[in-house]
Amino acid sequence: MSYLKFDKTMLINLEESLLREVLRTNRKGAYHCTTIVDCNTRKYHGVLVMPVPGIDDENHVLLSSFDEAVIQHGAAFNLGIHKYEGNNFSPNGHKYIREYTMDVVPRTVYRVGGVILAKEKVFSKTDNQILIKYTLLDAHSPTTLRFRPFLAFRSVKDLTHSNDHANLSYQEVPNGIKMCLYANYPNLYMQFNKKPEFVYEPYWYNGIEYPKEQERGYEYKEDLLVPGYFELPIRKHESIVFCAGDIQRRGLAKLPQQFEEEVKDRTPRSSFFNCLKNSVHQMAYRPNNGADIYLLAGYPWFKVRARDLFIAMAGATLCIDEEHIYRQLMQTAIPALQTFMRTGMPDKVIREISEPDVLLWAVWCIQQFRFKKGLDEAKELYGDTVHEIVEYIIARKHPNLKLADGGLLYCDGRNKPVTWMNSMSNGKPVIPRSGYIVEHNALWYNALCFAKELSGDTATEHLDRLIQALDTSFPATFVNEHNYLFDYVDGANRDWSVRPNMVIALACACSPLSRTQKKMALDIVTKELLTPNGLRSLSPKSNGYRPNCSGSQYERDLAYHQGAAWPWLIGMYLTAYLDLFKQGGVLFAERMLISLEEEISQHCIGSISEVFDGNPPFAARGAFSFLMSISAVLQVIDRIKTYNEE
Repeated sequence: MSYLKFDKTMLINLEESLLREVLRTNRKGAYHCTTIVDCNTRKYHGVLVMPVPGIDDENHVLLSSFDEAVIQHGAAFNLGIHKYEGNNFSPNGHKYIREYTMDVVPRTVYRVGGVILAKEKVFSKTDNQILIKYTLLDAHSPTTLRFRPFLAFRSVKDLTHSNDHANLSYQEVPNGIKMCLYANYPNLYMQFNKKPEFVYEPYWYNGIEYPKEQERGYEYKEDLLVPGYFELPIRKHESIVFCAGDIQRRGLAKLPQQFEEEVKDRTPRSSFFNCLKNSVHQMAYRPNNGADIYLLAGYPWFKVRARDLFIAMAGATLCIDEEHIYRQLMQTAIPALQTFMRTGMPDKVIREISEPDVLLWAVWCIQQFRFKKGLDEAKELYGDTVHEIVEYIIARKHPNLKLADGGLLYCDGRNKPVTWMNSMSNGKPVIPRSGYIVEHNALWYNALCFAKELSGDTATEHLDRLIQALDTSFPATFVNEHNYLFDYVDGANRDWSVRPNMVIALACACSPLSRTQKKMALDIVTKELLTPNGLRSLSPKSNGYRPNCSGSQYERDLAYHQGAAWPWLIGMYLTAYLDLFKQGGVLFAERMLISLEEEISQHCIGSISEVFDGNPPFAARGAFSFLMSISAVLQVIDRIKTYNEE
């Protein structure tokens, strides 16, 4: 029995099936993404989407769709599907789908009369290539397959339209062709494991629509070039493998074996944990196949972001028993941090490394390693890094992180976002959090205590003084008369909004708050912010609450941190809950994960979205596969496992 299986009834209902997306990636930032019925609903969708460094640092859609048709007795039955104006779909190939499963790789089974055809996809880990295997499971008469490639050759942020500038010529290569529509793009190689017949018949398919872009208020109509079609016969029980990529494939007769080798290297999606593990693996990024490794913040549009990297690193590696990946990530990230602290220079790959809280999250990330691998190993590997970060902050060297009286950190966020709540509108922060920010100072106290622990017997008088000062100043500054924490305090301006950032203070291993203060604050979070899929970014009782993160870019920016629910904060919330209630909180934590387990079959199959609406039915929004969401749940699963083992 497949863990992720979808039957005909759901698949032919486009209102259901078009909501479910499939993602496959490699380690170079390229990917394949579409819906489970292979109808593209975003401009970010495509059979082959990849970086083109010669143009820019964005991804580009080369091969948008690859439509199949089954031919018997001279009649063609088209399996593809595209959306056109007026809610019209053509050629409605989804009606032939009998089931869709994702045990290891996506597998679609079609039935056309007496023909039963299986289609499986795998994306190469090392190359910008996708392999699609077609297996004829049953047929009672001679069968031919016809394939039409829909070419785009454009940025994921743009759309293409019929024009006279596209280069419509092609060149034959072994068992296929290569094409390049525009200058500066690589060739697109389309090859099979056996020789097809290619019929050159260039034609623009006009007016293909992407409803997800229409929902988001963007241009949503596109024209795609079909240069012709491939045809080749297929016998019963035979497999044909198609390969599309930016390099010419050699040894084409061995494509079926190479397909199976790629499959063997994948984590089966046989459980909630394995789905998340597989999704984390999809975030790995090794540009140019180099030694440096990173984690992308999410698909389809995020790059490597410093804050996301350090928040998610431990859950994405240590909690799935991949300590070696954690070490490799740190070997890449620490030099970037050191370069920033010593020269002020940003990193070319890790974006936003100068954000004020990044250094604090980096120490928190190392502390997670200490909890998993022990104090001695953490000290040996990363003690110097923690010491350098803490001393850098104490010396007031950060351009926007100032050590004030009482040991608190002050940050100016009035004109530029300085926390993870970083949405902007008209060039200004939607949430101008400024001054003494609650999670900054909670992380700072935690960092000081961890630095002291790592220091051992060495002199720590200055750390002791700061810790003792914060023991008094933090509660005095942030704990209010209603028993929750101010979100930020800037002089006489105290933000009374009930926001989830206080839960980070409750989840830190070292805290200046008493157990009673933690419990009362957690009660407020539970009553006003908790949803099945995450913590609301603002309480419904607070002014400005906007639960629906939908509509135009402007409307989404306003709702992003004004009521929308964030799954990554569930990790912080349940960490705080388990710290307070220990074994007694395990059953509650397990129940909280049920909704998120249901999510992996609702939106991006096998993964968790960036954000959800704050009100029922809690629709998924934002990036459909988000690193911090996935990592947070993995950390909770790991904590629960530890308690259950004990």
